[in-house]
Amino acid sequence: MTAEMIAPAWMHAQVTAEQYDSWSAEQCAGIEIVDGMIVVSPSASKRHNRLARILANALDAAAGTEWNADTDFDVRLQDVPLTNRRPDVVVYRADTIDITPTRPEHVLLVVEIVSPGSETTDRIVKVAQYAKAGIPFYWRVEQSVPGVPLVYTYLLDPASRVYRDGDVFTGVVKAMAPFSVEIDLSAI
Repeated sequence: MTAEMIAPAWMHAQVTAEQYDSWSAEQCAGIEIVDGMIVVSPSASKRHNRLARILANALDAAAGTEWNADTDFDVRLQDVPLTNRRPDVVVYRADTIDITPTRPEHVLLVVEIVSPGSETTDRIVKVAQYAKAGIPFYWRVEQSVPGVPLVYTYLLDPASRVYRDGDVFTGVVKAMAPFSVEIDLSAI
């Protein structure tokens, strides 16, 4: 049995930034690029998508005019080898809305919602990648079904490029950083 019989050829070749940038939005949907390799992401659950929307809407409303909060787009962490992550929620500078790709220096906060199959990636791998890229804040949302989500917040130590533990919230997020926001997740 050859590798091609197990996985298609496109999964065995590194993708460059130039190649990726030439692809359509449809080709880029549902994937991330890590060290030049395509990583396919399964479709999220309705609970996951609802959490992302509630968080993005609340963060967007609280952020003021300087920042936007949105879902479902790439953040280019590095060009060589290409690493694009697609966080569940991204708070980014409003004046960069038309700049593509979105770079770490445009981003204030990323939020990842942990789902079955993404535990290690969201708890360990992405944390290190976002910190290395210099993104100031990281939030990780742990889902419990049934139950109320837990939100873990982290703040970047810029000297070491490592996240430091922040507050942990259950049900209602009352964060003061990166800006004051209150988000009720108890009704999910």
